[in-house]
Amino acid sequence: MFDYLIGDVVDVRPDCVVIEQQNIGYQLITPNPYLFHIGNHVKIFTYLYVKEDAFLLYGFSEKDERLMFQRLLSVNGIGPKGALAILASTTPVLLVQAIEEENEALLIRFPGIGKKTARQMILDLKGKFKEFESKANVNLFSAGERAAIDAADALADAMEALRALGYAEKEIKKVEKILQKESGTTEEYVKKALRMFMGNI
Repeated sequence: MFDYLIGDVVDVRPDCVVIEQQNIGYQLITPNPYLFHIGNHVKIFTYLYVKEDAFLLYGFSEKDERLMFQRLLSVNGIGPKGALAILASTTPVLLVQAIEEENEALLIRFPGIGKKTARQMILDLKGKFKEFESKANVNLFSAGERAAIDAADALADAMEALRALGYAEKEIKKVEKILQKESGTTEEYVKKALRMFMGNI
């Protein structure tokens, strides 16, 4: 089993990088290949994924990223492509905090994650990140990131309130798209949405 590869980046493709080591080119599928640059000497942590018809080698710039990839694969409904898409859009530590806080509003913002999968992630993974405990005890978010997360939570709660009031999903989606560009509390979002409904958006 490969743990890591040390070599030179000789090619960067949309879905993978090629690392040359002792005159052998290893193709590694990575969350974001464009983090690597041709000519750089790198160390990449690897994960071998075995399918019936293929052996796929995945590569990660950090051990934490590889560990999170493995944990995501254990969640029903998330495969390698889905796990890579999530890791390409966030950091392992941020993802851990979202799961530990049961922050569905943040989780469903990741590619391919709906409410059902977000709940499954929380059910399967919450409390299973001892490796990240020391990092999770620090403030993981900048003021701007925290504000964005709080706004996403508030907007999600506001949309649920509108559903409870009986508004159609089509109408809710319209106002949600507009309100995503603004910040506010749940109450403020609801009031703005109701004004939009009264004005027929």
